[in-house]
Amino acid sequence: MDDFLKALILEKAQASQILKIELIQELWSGYGQLSRLTLNNKSVILKLIQFPKNSSHPRGWNSQFSHERKKKSYQVETHWYQNSANPISGARTAQLIASGRQENYSYLILEDLRNSNFLPKASINKEERQRCLSWLAHFHRTNLAKEPDGLWKIGTYWHLETRPQELEALKDEDLKKAAPLIDQKLNRAKFQTLVHGDAKLSNFLFNESEAAAVDFQYIGGGIGLKDVAYFLSSIFQEEELGRYEKECLEYYFKKLNLPEVEEEWRELYSFVWCDFYRFLLGWSPGHYKINSYSLKMKESVISSLEL
Repeated sequence: MDDFLKALILEKAQASQILKIELIQELWSGYGQLSRLTLNNKSVILKLIQFPKNSSHPRGWNSQFSHERKKKSYQVETHWYQNSANPISGARTAQLIASGRQENYSYLILEDLRNSNFLPKASINKEERQRCLSWLAHFHRTNLAKEPDGLWKIGTYWHLETRPQELEALKDEDLKKAAPLIDQKLNRAKFQTLVHGDAKLSNFLFNESEAAAVDFQYIGGGIGLKDVAYFLSSIFQEEELGRYEKECLEYYFKKLNLPEVEEEWRELYSFVWCDFYRFLLGWSPGHYKINSYSLKMKESVISSLEL
């Protein structure tokens, strides 16, 4: 961290001293660091984005196309925090303190939600699960019909337009053929909202009464069940998905409280799963989320399309 950034953080946080810098994690593929800075009056989060000269993807997907996708994801997140991250009742997010770009890096300085007792969890119980589903419902309801200006036109990191290499690598010919039809069906749904786009458990934090979400690199347009399905895939194993599907959807739609939207989105649930399954099967054929539940969703969709 250079002197400019240190001075800016102290100024914006109205602090006089940085006492400690703690690395939370490296950003995906070596694109920077996420750190907690303890100041003399509070702590803040610094997301420092520095594009690597030689990127290293954990699964070998290195290309100029993938670099541009990741580059845009940070631009999208910055735009969202600067223009759209207004407080939403029931869907807590960190508030932006400052953002900008220097010659060799860009940065986000954010509220540290730990100051409000929000902490990450490696596993969650039913009540905490419901807090996340409630967060998603409030977020989707508030952003219903909102145009994704400056964001991804289609949210989520796996949507078809941004994953041509993974589609080409797909060995399942029926699914490859169906992929554009599935994508079209989801994108033409009447009721669209803004989706978080990466709503896995590790992007939620918890205090004693609510959940909060972080990491908005893939926020954009879509139907809310994209977030719901992806969240469920991050907390349940293969057998649990079938066991808890109904309960979780019922709770989410109860909190959403939009009957017309529910009717349309419920019919698209299997298409959402199939869309994600298509990405996984091309990206990492041995991934643990490729299981009998995902296969059942795929078979249901393929048969309905009558390819």
